[in-house]
Amino acid sequence: MKKMRATLCSMPFLGLLCLGTVDLRAQELAGRPAAGTEGDIARKLEELQNQINQLQAELAQARRQLGDSETGTAPSPAASEPAPAVGASPSGAASSTPTEGAEKRTVLQSILGSTTLSGFVDGYYGVNFNHPQNRTTPYRAFDGPANQFSLNQIQLMLEKTPDASNSRLGYRVALGYGNAMNAVNGTEPGGPGFAQYLKEAYFSYLAPVGKNGLQFDFGKFVTPHGAEVIETKDNWNYSRGILFAYAIPYYHFGLRTKYAFNGTAALSGYVVNGWNNVVDNNSGKTYGVTLNLTPHKKVSIAQGYMAGPETAGTNQGWRQLADTVVAITATDKLSFIVNYDYGRGDNIGLSEPAWWTGWAGYMRYAVDDRHALVFRYEWYNDAMGFTTGTVQQLKEFTGTFEKRIASRLITRLEYRHDYSNQPTFVKGNSPVKAQDTLAAGLVYVFDSRE
Repeated sequence: MKKMRATLCSMPFLGLLCLGTVDLRAQELAGRPAAGTEGDIARKLEELQNQINQLQAELAQARRQLGDSETGTAPSPAASEPAPAVGASPSGAASSTPTEGAEKRTVLQSILGSTTLSGFVDGYYGVNFNHPQNRTTPYRAFDGPANQFSLNQIQLMLEKTPDASNSRLGYRVALGYGNAMNAVNGTEPGGPGFAQYLKEAYFSYLAPVGKNGLQFDFGKFVTPHGAEVIETKDNWNYSRGILFAYAIPYYHFGLRTKYAFNGTAALSGYVVNGWNNVVDNNSGKTYGVTLNLTPHKKVSIAQGYMAGPETAGTNQGWRQLADTVVAITATDKLSFIVNYDYGRGDNIGLSEPAWWTGWAGYMRYAVDDRHALVFRYEWYNDAMGFTTGTVQQLKEFTGTFEKRIASRLITRLEYRHDYSNQPTFVKGNSPVKAQDTLAAGLVYVFDSRE
């Protein structure tokens, strides 16, 4: 009988009845005449009080369980039971819950799939201390407008990289607007408006050749030559150097192939219309090859060569270009780049082929993850005035301070001194041999993968 009563009292809904019974029993005993000593009565009252306390605790636990079942949540584990590690399965193997994976994958990534959307907005304020009357700084690729706020470039890019395990087809489309795009497409034979806002547009196919596959790209793509690129965010300085503006082309249109032998060597070849032309200016083609080497994890070398007819209306007088870029990561903070170019050709109407040459040296010191100092020096010899319009030797020195804000906003403050052995710069309206400029640039970057 006692065992049955204990069982019934342990049930949550009968706990109240048992508790009431115990309370009445205690009151009944307290009101009876003493049947034994006062010590026996005190002991029995203490036992009854202990039973009351135990039943009250069981009743409170029953109420908690009843409330949890109604709200659909499981009871919390005991304090002595260790909680599972975050991201770990019960067996101890690392895993992620579906909710965690869903949080990492944004809605935009779900829509784009294997395609990535990226871009940037790039603007600056430039000061030319010569104060040229036309407010234009000579020998600048993109930051020519001076003493004013200027929009260098806005870019949007959609890209899908070909992959042997998923899809061997890929593509890249990059659209741009601003001073940079006007300069890049300004000499297009199809006219300045033909592809003014199109920086790149090509599709790719990764053929199952060899261990890593042979990639084919067809369309419009940027040149593989030079140490600098069109996008400010991917350069060390804010302004582009003389070699970028005059020694090499901006883009090509045609076929490009690339094969990576291993992690230290890759070879690219291409057949294109020529320098900076979607619409060809003659019937000839330009051929090129680039060898990329990484002999050491801190050293990379790119050697490029291209040759083909570039004079409008004729396939004679081939133009040739040899381009060498060596990058060295000396330490985690200190890096160097050296770039050398030599060009020759286009001797139509000239007594001898034109030629030009130059070199540039870069040094970058990362103060920390957000701050860096960059220095660049260039020497350029336009021996026959073919590229700049004047027989001269140009030099420039640039110092740039970079600060990154929240990883997406790149700010750069830059001082640059250009000088020549000829008076090819302008102070007011008067020709001079040098100019000093100051620029403050802002670049906001975004990427759907972040």
